[in-house]
Amino acid sequence: MDRSSISASAPLQSQTSSQPGRKPRVRGELLAWAGVLPFFLFAFAFLFLPSSSLFIGSFQNSEGGFTLQNILDLSQPKILDSYLLSIKVSAVTAIGGGIFGFLLAYAVTIGGLPRWVRSTITTFSGVASNFAGVPLAFAFIAVLGRTGFITGVLKSLFNIDVYEAGFNLYSFWGLTLTYMYFQFPLMVLVMAPALDGLKREWREACENLGATSFEYWRYVAMPILLPSLLGTMILLFGNAFGAYATAFALTGGTLNLVTIQIGAQIRGDVLHNPGLGHAMAFGMVVIMTISIAAYTWLQRQTERWLR
Repeated sequence: MDRSSISASAPLQSQTSSQPGRKPRVRGELLAWAGVLPFFLFAFAFLFLPSSSLFIGSFQNSEGGFTLQNILDLSQPKILDSYLLSIKVSAVTAIGGGIFGFLLAYAVTIGGLPRWVRSTITTFSGVASNFAGVPLAFAFIAVLGRTGFITGVLKSLFNIDVYEAGFNLYSFWGLTLTYMYFQFPLMVLVMAPALDGLKREWREACENLGATSFEYWRYVAMPILLPSLLGTMILLFGNAFGAYATAFALTGGTLNLVTIQIGAQIRGDVLHNPGLGHAMAFGMVVIMTISIAAYTWLQRQTERWLR
């Protein structure tokens, strides 16, 4: 066999030898795409289609024609007040839950508590962060309502009437206290891995250079954790901003929250205006999108240090 025939047959042999390895790789890629296909179907059905419906409905009147009146009606004082009150409740619960949740996460991760305490609090946090809606509202009514258990105990044993002292579970601060129940645990679940990511070498290096514990946290640990801390607070903000069932079951719609106003506009008998309800929901989507974008950017800033 001459040299030209050998060189001509070489690619064919190489191609033939690569076929057995290529088929399993293609089959693996097909199986991988089949695994993510349900996720894309769920995202399309429960995220893209509802968002598209909100966007289209925001620019439709009752007859289905195009209009900008729904967007212009968002400037009504009552609607602006509902946005401001929702932002206020969300901001207060995000800051309060963020600060106290961070302290709790610090105590169970690097605070020196027994290991079983961390596993107990982590398990409780996983359950409590998902305990919301109508069950949470009725739980607080049973405990801190006007005839609740703790309210009765304080009044009968210590002659303390918290409602006469100014506390009201069905007010702004009562709703804020209720939201704290699921904001604390969510903060613990998100911040615990970030605190675990602080390397021991960083603290040892600071101590070898003569830094105090306060200086370590001031100049090393806190700058690294700050993006994650702020990002988690933004996550808590979004978590409270979209809550509806807890607020409605607890206050009966007396608080002018934007989620309650949307429900009144879409299903109400007096304020029935689905187009305006869609426009208000679209405004919430815009605020949530900004919050998620800020949270993602801050998380990336933290991951650069904690890799």
